[in-house]
Amino acid sequence: MPAIMRYLYFTVFMSGMTVLAVELSASRLLGSVFGTSNLVWASIIGLILIYLTAGYFLGGWWADRSPRPQTMYQVLAWGAFTAGIVPLISRPVLRLAADAFDQLSIGILLGSFSAVLILFIVPITLLGTISPFAIRLAIQDPARAGSISGRIYAVSTLGSFVGTFLPVLVLIPLVGTTRTFLLFSLGLVLVALGGLWSAVGWRGVRSLVWMPLLLLIGLWWGGGAIKQTAGQVYEGESAYNYIQVLQDGDYRYLRLNEGQGVHSIWHPTILDYDGPWEQFLAAPFFNPPNFAPENVQHIAIVGLAAGTTARQATAVFGPLDIDGFEIDPEIIRVGQEFFGMDLPNLNAIAQDGRIGLEQSQKRYHLIAVDAYRPPYIPWHLTTREFFELTRQRLRDDGVLAINVGRSPDDRRLIDGLVGTIHSVYPSVYVMDIPYTFNSIVYATAQPTRIENLYNNLVYLYTRPDIHPLLVQSVENVVAFQQPVPESTVVYTDDLAPVEWVTNDMVLSYLLFGEIEELK
Repeated sequence: MPAIMRYLYFTVFMSGMTVLAVELSASRLLGSVFGTSNLVWASIIGLILIYLTAGYFLGGWWADRSPRPQTMYQVLAWGAFTAGIVPLISRPVLRLAADAFDQLSIGILLGSFSAVLILFIVPITLLGTISPFAIRLAIQDPARAGSISGRIYAVSTLGSFVGTFLPVLVLIPLVGTTRTFLLFSLGLVLVALGGLWSAVGWRGVRSLVWMPLLLLIGLWWGGGAIKQTAGQVYEGESAYNYIQVLQDGDYRYLRLNEGQGVHSIWHPTILDYDGPWEQFLAAPFFNPPNFAPENVQHIAIVGLAAGTTARQATAVFGPLDIDGFEIDPEIIRVGQEFFGMDLPNLNAIAQDGRIGLEQSQKRYHLIAVDAYRPPYIPWHLTTREFFELTRQRLRDDGVLAINVGRSPDDRRLIDGLVGTIHSVYPSVYVMDIPYTFNSIVYATAQPTRIENLYNNLVYLYTRPDIHPLLVQSVENVVAFQQPVPESTVVYTDDLAPVEWVTNDMVLSYLLFGEIEELK
């Protein structure tokens, strides 16, 4: 195969890799401000497909009118360069959107979201022209048009495969989203300049040599803060999340992605945060009275985050054995650095919670599920099969507790989870967490009655050694308990439309302004 043809295939590979890398990096660029909901993903994927479609049409038309390598490589250079500058020129818009998200200014949010997506129309459309252009240049013998076209699409798809994993698993955690854009852009610009050099020599390159120079400047300058939130003491990116730590007085808050949910709180002397974390502590007291706190010796937390529930449980129950499952190892590191998550009794496990429970050989007194990735609970943590697994990992007096989101007028997700859990557990209870749009669903491994909780609260009043946070947690359940819905819905691994329900809640918020802050 001639060297010029090998370089053409290499160009197609690099172009396909960059397109997918830009798409995935775009999701991270937008996800830090607008979240990672299916609605955001659908917008990104849908519009990029439209831009590529336009590029395919334009590329075929352009290649027929100017079937020269230098034309294709010039188009490639501009497509690559404009892809790299998207995060730089969109940064002011994203910072405006971040402030708007904190204030829930929907008009500004929708406008900025649209503006950033429109920025991708030029680079993606131009990069979409490369495959049809390359086919036109590669075909010298019409009898081989089919095999050459198939080879070029295969090479482009192989590049896309690499571009799917390289940014998410390597570059974004290592250098951040902005520099990931710039590195892929710089690499593809150099490929384009190499193609121009081979086609027309230095005269084709000299008019575009400024492109890699500007991108190199961007690499040096592009590592600034993504957000400028008041009190920000740390921000970083992992393979899973954009991570923020905020300081407000003596309080520290862990926020992820768009920042609407607070995932962990830390204070040097205060343990009561008026949130869902402490409400997990009440779960064992649905057991028959008099249930003593010292009976709780082993708990598992699915969705450890930075360890708020683990610190509270240790304060309340003593140095019990805690397995904390957190899928993002960078969050564990942040918890250890900023949130005092250095408890000797805490085994922090960087693993998906369902897989972790499957591999665990322990049986627990409490399994707390707090694995929100706002606005979603991962669907595989809402099915009958998952709850059967939790039941197998609980002791005979064990209790499951799961944090569930809702809106003031929409409790469908609670209803669905209660129906599913009730298909596995004999007794189920629900409480609404005051001042939030969250509820806790409790389920006991043995048949129990709500009166058990009342009697255990009376028993706790007689114990002067009981931590006041535990008493308050049980009091909150008594005060804010809700009727258990008569639900026949059962989610399974085969059918669990929790994302559809959540999407409907999000759309209701966008259309009608319901605030649904999930802690």
